[in-house]
Amino acid sequence: MSLLKPTAQTPFHIDFDWWKQNERDWHVFLRSLLCPEHQDAFVEIEEGSMIDWIDPQTAEVKAVDGVQHALMTHCALLPEFTDARTAMVEAIFRIFLVNGNTPMSTEEISKRLGKPAETILRTIAGPRVYRGLRPYQPEVMAAVQEELL
Repeated sequence: MSLLKPTAQTPFHIDFDWWKQNERDWHVFLRSLLCPEHQDAFVEIEEGSMIDWIDPQTAEVKAVDGVQHALMTHCALLPEFTDARTAMVEAIFRIFLVNGNTPMSTEEISKRLGKPAETILRTIAGPRVYRGLRPYQPEVMAAVQEELL
């Protein structure tokens, strides 16, 4: 990762590789966010099942996790998915799930949460990684993937 300090304009995302390395039950956690209807629907579905999802803004087809898709298209739209009592880190995590994990700056997150961008930045840009929320650095990710090949 870069040693540059993130700013309010730095894009963040959920780093699912972090989840896979640090949280063995990451998929179980995602399933726990599903509404009761989708929890029942995914009982027989294998973990990590991928489906095609069309980004409504760019029309780009992306392979997404089936559970994530259910969260994005249905469960996240329910009033109880995020409310005033939802902890800030949890609310940020859920925002990324809802938007297909499209990178967002803390300024953009601030507009959706109604919390100050600097507060969000101090929370998710610190040395501790919460829920895999990390700066989005595609050049670093590409270099790591290239080393693995």
